[in-house]
Amino acid sequence: MKQLTKAEEQIMQALWETGPAFVKDIIEVMPEPKPHYNTVSTLVKILIEKGFVDFKAYGKSHQYFAVVTKDAYSHKTVNNIVKGYFDGSFSNMVSFFVKEKELSISELEKLVQKIKDTQKPKS
Repeated sequence: MKQLTKAEEQIMQALWETGPAFVKDIIEVMPEPKPHYNTVSTLVKILIEKGFVDFKAYGKSHQYFAVVTKDAYSHKTVNNIVKGYFDGSFSNMVSFFVKEKELSISELEKLVQKIKDTQKPKS
């Protein structure tokens, strides 16, 4: 899976939020300042080439939709961050956030509970 630029990621966020959408719909949910129609259209075409987006044609209009899910892209991105910045260790990443006070004790306890819950054998 290829990496997205910040602008491409904004388009994907809009598509993940709205579901299938025309360019005008994508622009509508994007943050201010709104990008120009041609800019969004060009970025969508790039996303099609990268395999993140596809479309359904309605005459001359195209309705675009995400092919890659937000979860799949998030998973890949987080794994790349862990590999690139934390020596491939999720533990190092969590330690970093604890040291930077970005993760409270309460949040850490919730995280530990989630880990325990996912490791319980299913009945």
